Amino acid sequence: MREISSISETEAKAIRYILMDIDDTLTTEGKLLASSFSALWSLRAARLVVVPITGRPAGWCDMIARQWPVDGVVGENGAFAFWEIEGQRLRQMLSPNAAPNDAPELAKARDRALREVPGCRVAKDQAYRRFDIAIDFAEEEPQLPLEAGMAIKRICDDEGVRAKISSIHVNAWMGDYDKLSTALRFLSERFGYDDAKDRGSVVFVGDSPNDEPMFAHFPLACGVANVRRYLGIMKRFPAFVARAEGGEGFAEIAATLLSKAGSGGL
Repeated sequence: MREISSISETEAKAIRYILMDIDDTLTTEGKLLASSFSALWSLRAARLVVVPITGRPAGWCDMIARQWPVDGVVGENGAFAFWEIEGQRLRQMLSPNAAPNDAPELAKARDRALREVPGCRVAKDQAYRRFDIAIDFAEEEPQLPLEAGMAIKRICDDEGVRAKISSIHVNAWMGDYDKLSTALRFLSERFGYDDAKDRGSVVFVGDSPNDEPMFAHFPLACGVANVRRYLGIMKRFPAFVARAEGGEGFAEIAATLLSKAGSGGL
């Protein structure tokens, strides 16, 4: 991984799309910082397409699509995309094989995790989810080590459900989709993005293993500094990394891209 300061002016000027994770990428210790929220506004003012790509639930994503300075949001690790059009009308795009989160396989994986990994619990935002089950190991107290998240994922794998580890949750779902597949479909259908030609116009910013498909796909992918915590369990890494962690790291990346592209700093 290279420091984000090393990105070239040519690379920065080619960027049209800014995609980012939310938890521990836009946020720091669970809070959306003024610096990272201001960075979203600055990126939008530069006429870039801004889209959060998150594991957070449908209920949160409805609010984000309506109230944040973004052009859409992909939620529940790719189950859907929400966006707002003229007249404040919300639109949604569902992944073709997204299944409701009442599947017995998901319930079995959840129950095993709760029984076999002491201290883990169903995420407090589960009530607002439509397609996945989130098991919390590091958002609420007690905060468990990464090894607990890895144990939960192994249980999900054993039960035949898809699962990804974020910095706070293990998200489990049924269906052949992820952050990347839905992000590509959304960009294509909404903005005419052509992945064969336009991949170098996308920056994705993330922090954890559930961002690996995005890191692997986009040559200008970036990590905030806390991505280094997961290098031992990740196979694919972002091309660039910030000096700062969390929201400050995102603001650093945004400021660097805008400066290198000639759009000014934040």
